[in-house]
Amino acid sequence: MEDVAARIVYTDLDGTMVGPRGSFWHTAGRELTAGPAAALLELHRAGVPLVLVSGRTFEQVIEAARIFAADGAIAELGATVAWDAGRGTHRLRGEFPEGFDDRTPMAAMAELGIVEELIAEHPGRLEWHAPWHSTHDTDALLRGRVDPLDVDAWLAGKGAGWLTLKDNGAIPATSRMTLDDDPLPPRVYHLMPRGISKGAAIAWDLERRGLSPADAVAIGDSVSDLDMAPAVGRLWITANGAAVDGMAGLIDAVPNASVTEAPMGEGWAQAVLASLSS
Repeated sequence: MEDVAARIVYTDLDGTMVGPRGSFWHTAGRELTAGPAAALLELHRAGVPLVLVSGRTFEQVIEAARIFAADGAIAELGATVAWDAGRGTHRLRGEFPEGFDDRTPMAAMAELGIVEELIAEHPGRLEWHAPWHSTHDTDALLRGRVDPLDVDAWLAGKGAGWLTLKDNGAIPATSRMTLDDDPLPPRVYHLMPRGISKGAAIAWDLERRGLSPADAVAIGDSVSDLDMAPAVGRLWITANGAAVDGMAGLIDAVPNASVTEAPMGEGWAQAVLASLSS
């Protein structure tokens, strides 16, 4: 596959642009590196806009956009598109039902009790991703080890088929978790309305900017990042994401996806420089 000459780059943050503990200055092996920073500098010097696309909240991703001098930000896995340092925003509704007036999807889920019921269905396998879950408006932020397809089927059976569970990648196990012991690392999940995705948000943002998918490159590391592929000309998945069980087959099914040689920030830098070299 030929590299796409990027006129804009959309990137995931955690596990992609930043590595262990959210550091921009460490490799996956926690050694110091200036590679990602050098690639970011080259991107800015080339005048190519950078847009952060994350599962983080609006406030968190806007702050990160300031730090990395990004031109825009997409929060909560595509729920909110922001530009002009957050002064301009657009919210995607997806399949969120109209009957909840001006309430947020999280308020609707709280009213239905759906998250607590879902967690009770998976004791020791699913829990709130505390303490970071408390400020989310569009998605219920969870962690654990469940099959999203099985959860989606359960939701449909409960009459909540407008919701879907999205896998946003693996995280290290910590003492704060109450999950059952398991050799597999826990994963972060976003329970949110169908139709909201990173790809849908990128497509809306590209139209706003007067750009086409062929102008855009995206970089990510998780299953949810594969949603970006239809909206861009080229999708890079960092090596750490591709190494997760089952990901290789999913990536192979995406014709415009490639895997970086290195994980996390080093792989992110490779993807950025490859996009610029075109």
